[in-house]
Order: sequence, then C-alpha cells, then structure tokens
Amino acid sequence: MKKPASTTVAISADYRKFVEELKARVVSARISAARAITHEAILLYWDIGRGIVEKQKEHGWGDSVVEMVAADLQRAFPGTKGFSPQNIWRMQQFYLLHNQEEFLAQVVREIEHDGNRAPTGELLSQAVREMVATVPWGHYANGLLRVIDPAARLWYLRATSRFGWSRNVLLNQIKVAAYERAVTEKKTHNFPLAMPEYLAEQADEMLKSSYNLEFLGIRREVKERELEDRLISRLQAFLLELGYGFCFVGRQHRIVLGKKEYFIDLLFYHRHIKALVAFELKVGPFEPEHAGKMDFYLNLLNDKERGPEDQPSIGIILCAEKDDVEVEYALRSKANPIGVAAYTLQSKLPGALKGKLPSAKQLADVVRVEMEGKG
Repeated sequence: MKKPASTTVAISADYRKFVEELKARVVSARISAARAITHEAILLYWDIGRGIVEKQKEHGWGDSVVEMVAADLQRAFPGTKGFSPQNIWRMQQFYLLHNQEEFLAQVVREIEHDGNRAPTGELLSQAVREMVATVPWGHYANGLLRVIDPAARLWYLRATSRFGWSRNVLLNQIKVAAYERAVTEKKTHNFPLAMPEYLAEQADEMLKSSYNLEFLGIRREVKERELEDRLISRLQAFLLELGYGFCFVGRQHRIVLGKKEYFIDLLFYHRHIKALVAFELKVGPFEPEHAGKMDFYLNLLNDKERGPEDQPSIGIILCAEKDDVEVEYALRSKANPIGVAAYTLQSKLPGALKGKLPSAKQLADVVRVEMEGKG
C-alpha cells in the first residue's frame, strides 16, 4: 500500500500560536506536579510530627525518640533528603505549633470572620492540616516556625498561600513586621468607594499603612528626586518592601496630553490585581493637593495606557507623614482609587548613634523640601 506523500507544515502565525499553547500547557503541568509534590511532602511531615507527639504522650517517650526516628528513616531511605535529625525536630515543632489551642482558636476566628462556619474537633485539625500544606516546607523551616505569635504566624501563612510569596519575600515581610503594621496601623485610602468590593479588598491587602525605607541609608535631608534615585538604585529591596506581585514599569513615566507632558515618579504593574500602580514621592507631609494631582494622573493612565483587560489604575502617595482625617477629606471626592502611606527612614539606630541623630519626627520635619521644579 502506497504511503501518502508527506507535507511540510508552513511556519505560520497559527503554528507559532499552537506551539506557544503547547509550551504553556507543559509549564502548567510542571507547576501542577511540583505543587502536588509539595502538598504531599507537607502532609507527610505533618503526619511524622503528629505521630511522634502522639507516641510520646501514649508511651512517655522522651526527646531521644526524635534522633532515633531520624536515624531509622535515613537507613530505610538512604537517597531521600529531609530526614535529618534537625528536620525531624522541625516536623515535631511544626505539628505542635499548628495544633496548639491558641493557633486553632485563631483559625476559627479567621474562618468565622470570612463568613463561614468553622469546623470543630478532628475536622478542625484536618482543615489546618490541609491549610498548612499550601506552603512549601522551606518557608516553615526558615521563617514561619520562628514566628511565635499564633495570630502573626497565621497571617503570614495565609498571605504566603494567597499571594505566592517566595521564601525571600516572606522573610522580608517578617523582618519588617508586616503583620504588626497591617493589624495595628490604620490604612488611609478610598478603595471601597472607588472599586468593586472584591478588588477593594485586594487593593487594601496590597497597600501598607507605612513603608520602611531604612535600606536607603538616608540620614540627612533629601529632595524628592534624590529619594527617587535611591529607590531605583535599591529597586530589589524596594520591591521586597512593597510585597509580592509588583512589576517595575519605569521612573518619571511620561504621559502626553495635547501639547503638555506629565511625569509619574514611579510606575508599577501588579500581577494579581492586574492594574497599573502609580507612586508619587513626597519628602514632606501629605497635602490635599497631592490627591488631586494623583487623581489627574490616574485619569491619564486609564485613558492612555490601561490595557483592555486591566482593572482601574491605582495611585499611592508616599509621604514623610500624614494626618488621617485630612487624607480622608482629600480622598472623599476622588473617583479613582488612591492610597496614602507614610514611610520611615533609619528608625533603628546603632547604640553608638543614639541621641546624636534626629528622631523620626525631627527627620520628617527637616526633609519637608519640595523638589525644585515640581508643584
């Protein structure tokens, strides 16, 4: 039987699209497989930790059982990583920390706060077991297990799971006390008035009430352009402080309207909210006119640069200090979503420098200098 003549597929746009779709499917499958492996590994570590704790209670075994379990598992699975004595100790701690009454009570409060009915007894333990399995083990071993406060640990755990924080991002968030700032400090914005509820919640989680810019090493008065230069030179550190999801677009981003041109200090794109995020830097305190200027910029971004599937652009004004009541009045009439946050510089001084450098408030007073040429 004669074989059909072979034909050559033309390298067309349709073929390239087809191949790109296949590549995306391969990447998706690999990510799903990696997540499945991570999920099962965490469940395994939970079960090992729980088994050790329960047997210690049942038989009165001492802590030496941890070393014995590690040695036996290493002998049984010589090529498998993760069964070192140190890691087995972490598994025991992992189970104990997430099974303590304070942590379980906090989980119940969070579930009920979200409008759901919280499980009890063994069902609650199973719910926690599944929840902790959404975060890779390295995040626990190098970060989460060191967070003693149950409420703080749950906050970091849920944020890591929801936003996909890398290990470095998580460690940075813990280091700069993101939980304490999120819970104890009031955020000032008009997101609920300017955005749908589900987007307003995401934008609220994206915005911090204050930003720690100690990494800039500023100890004297600066102008806005110098502050901008410092942030760009330490962009990686600034992105870590902003949180997961921000992608840098550019500085002094130019927008033309008629015969005039305008410049946005820093422009980012947030991958999860799918919106442009404009930052304006103010070395002095917040002034009501800053909100009007940002509202104008956001109108331009929405009309000229917002993608067809993008959400409305968001503005964040970073200033040395702010009065929450003044901010509330300034934002009340603005249709675009705008947040105002203060930043801190060199808040922790070495012992040898205490009393020799100005306080945070004094520094804020000193640096109330507008950049030359800017309104």
